[in-house]
Amino acid sequence: MQAGQSSCPKPGPTGAALNTDPFDAVLEIDARGHHCPVPTLKLQKAIRNLAPGAMVRLLADDPMAKVDVPHFCRENGHQLISAEAVSAGTAFTVAKRA
Repeated sequence: MQAGQSSCPKPGPTGAALNTDPFDAVLEIDARGHHCPVPTLKLQKAIRNLAPGAMVRLLADDPMAKVDVPHFCRENGHQLISAEAVSAGTAFTVAKRA
């Protein structure tokens, strides 16, 4: 990133479509090495303070995160944008409910 550039997306007009590009996450949480329920709890804590529509990328290597994170999203109205295998576990991209 060059000087003067912001890593946070600029707010769009009211009613704008949700940007679902997983590379536009405003926050990345590395929960690798932690076991259930810590990855989901870290996600819950982080997403609480974000604006509606903001995205979080969670890295987790606990196999239970593949069950827990989608369940957390469904139960709380957040949108699971993606869950992709990465070299060190799974990368989840979650958009906070509007």
